Amino acid sequence: MHFATLPALRAAEAPDAPGIRDDAVVLTNADLHARVEAAAGALHARGVRRGGVVALSLPNRVELIVALFAAWRLGAAATPINPVLGPAEAAYQVADAGAALVVTDDASRDLGVPAVPLEELAAGAVVPGPPPADPADLALLIYTSGTTGSPKGVMLTHANLDAMTASFVEWFEIGPADHSLLVLPLFHANGIVLGTLTPLRAGGRVSITGRFSRDRFFADVEQLRPTYFSAVPAIYALLSSLPDGVRPDTSSLRFAVCGAAPMPAESIERFERRFGVTIVEGYGLSETTCASTINPLRGLRKPGTVGLPLPGQRVEVIGAEGLPLPQGEVGEVVIAGPVVMAGYLGRPEETARTVVDGWLRTGDLGRFDGDGYLQIVDRIKDMIIRGGENLYPKEIENALYTHDDVQEAAVVGAPDPVLGEVPVAFVSLRTDAAATAEQLDAHARGILAAFKCPVRITVLDELPKNPVGKIDKPALRRGLRVAS
Repeated sequence: MHFATLPALRAAEAPDAPGIRDDAVVLTNADLHARVEAAAGALHARGVRRGGVVALSLPNRVELIVALFAAWRLGAAATPINPVLGPAEAAYQVADAGAALVVTDDASRDLGVPAVPLEELAAGAVVPGPPPADPADLALLIYTSGTTGSPKGVMLTHANLDAMTASFVEWFEIGPADHSLLVLPLFHANGIVLGTLTPLRAGGRVSITGRFSRDRFFADVEQLRPTYFSAVPAIYALLSSLPDGVRPDTSSLRFAVCGAAPMPAESIERFERRFGVTIVEGYGLSETTCASTINPLRGLRKPGTVGLPLPGQRVEVIGAEGLPLPQGEVGEVVIAGPVVMAGYLGRPEETARTVVDGWLRTGDLGRFDGDGYLQIVDRIKDMIIRGGENLYPKEIENALYTHDDVQEAAVVGAPDPVLGEVPVAFVSLRTDAAATAEQLDAHARGILAAFKCPVRITVLDELPKNPVGKIDKPALRRGLRVAS
């Protein structure tokens, strides 16, 4: 499928059926198609043509999706920008992507190219002719978070989106009755691909919420009656911190997805027991369009693993020689299939290092268990080498998560003049919890070998997060360097 055709197909098949909504706008399929056609006309009048790039600097709202489809209608690609980036960061992305203009709700912000205000999108004349339909067309430029070096533009084609959404539809049995509640940011692949394109492809609908609010989330669930949503561990941790008396009606939800970072099995089980929602944990990267393994809805679910390979993808764990390892052995996770990116924009050497003979080198350490479920052990770069011993921060974090008072935990390596590196831990506590660092240390020592235990535990009100909601370990490491 080339997604430029999707709004017209939905409008032809079910014009009056619900399409997409946000807090301010409710659109049927016919409404969505009309909005996309007008927006395409406005972008065309601004000079957007096949092969161009349109930047989208917007918060989560319907107009972002309208502009996305409008760019595709013209054969152009889109690059969504995190709207909270500073002007220099946003301008870097615009320039690196080669965007001709930026669609924005703040036309006063100078990002180095002409700004298209939202009201202009609604006033365009319809562009004649059918939309382009080459699956090899570039569809999205998703920028990595840039925790090391400059952010890179991940090139995703319509063929990538087609393969990923088809895989999701099959795995989750998504159909016309499904309704996605979108809480993740639309500058990230998950929000666009799983949260939006997948249900729209399957004939379902999407409700977009604004910036995530712990105290509003379940009110939206009760009012809108979605059938699924996708979130990151930090969101589940916040929802779990709601007062004990909060017991919402979640009966409309078939499942919830957890991705972006591993979620401890204890946290999954605690959330499921309290709220009656099935969480399926998965794993993927922007470079593989969204996800590559997910726990199944039917059959054995294994909290603490990231599940089984999705249809159409090959996932292996390889050793230092590049050969597949037996089940149970730890190595680098590599992925092949039609979801693997076309490459990093303008970075052929980095692309060649990352995609080798069709296999994407993820930089993640993992192992398959006896049932073929993947467990992510850690990032290769996050591994701590203490006096020659390899320590995996995730193992230490999981031990801390078994303490009832711990809401979030992060372990990083701190420089040590004798051992090279030693593990230090940062934790935040649940509401009204009172565990001390000493108590948490004693808890960890009851689970872990002495050489794995953190040399220091720091309790913070909240752990720092990056723009996609992952715990920001580089920020924690920088803080250690400043302190030293």
